[in-house]
Amino acid sequence: MKGNRNGQLRPGVRSGVEGKRVLVTGGTRGLGEQIVRLLAADGARVATCARTAGDLRGLTTSLAAEGYGPLFTRALDITEPDRLEEFVVAAAERFSGLDGVVACAGGAQGRGLEEADARDWSLTWEMNVGHTARLVKAAVPQLRRAGGGSVVVIASISGWKPGPQAQYGAAKAAQIHLAGSLARELGPDGIRVNAVSPGSMLIPGKRWDRMRAEEPEAFARFTAEFPHGELVAPQEVARVVAFLLSDASSGVSGAHLPVDRAQNAPTPGGY
Repeated sequence: MKGNRNGQLRPGVRSGVEGKRVLVTGGTRGLGEQIVRLLAADGARVATCARTAGDLRGLTTSLAAEGYGPLFTRALDITEPDRLEEFVVAAAERFSGLDGVVACAGGAQGRGLEEADARDWSLTWEMNVGHTARLVKAAVPQLRRAGGGSVVVIASISGWKPGPQAQYGAAKAAQIHLAGSLARELGPDGIRVNAVSPGSMLIPGKRWDRMRAEEPEAFARFTAEFPHGELVAPQEVARVVAFLLSDASSGVSGAHLPVDRAQNAPTPGGY
């Protein structure tokens, strides 16, 4: 694949999603925004949701100014019963079907084990695993009607490498397992399901970007541990998601794909 270190393909090289009808949750910030932008730029019809209506309007306006869209959007909280399911049906009605869904919304509530309470655990689970299960369940009739389709679950390296915030790691590990289980269950309907685990991403205004600006020496030590010496870009992760949504990945299902520039590959001395 022709590209550069920021995940941008050369002019004229597209991801193969043209004409696809795709719903992405959490599509206005960070990785979700980059997925939506890439899909729209490459000719997909995209629906996305987020909690803030203003963010959805801003994204729609920005894409329209670049000649892409229109998006189909709805402001909602993915943890609210029935709201997500209603949006899936509405998007399918708008596009006369769906070809793929991306469970990108997520997050964590609470901090370490002793500080986190039961609500932190249940909310973190719902934002990640619960939302993914409900999204896929709502989308299955639409994907089945289309003759099959693709589901991409955005997990995390936290799901397979232990670290702080056990509730988040446990939820992400469950997403990875869920993707594999659903790939087996939905395969007879022509529905592929895969999980993508991004590494530490350099997203403007977020944790690692703030560290780079405020603690450059600490950031340099952090990235020096990586084989490539830098964090993965969200655009690079978005390219993998687009591939999994495209027909080029027709033989890929039940896979778990880390996209982390070998951040968590075994070192010569082991982990």
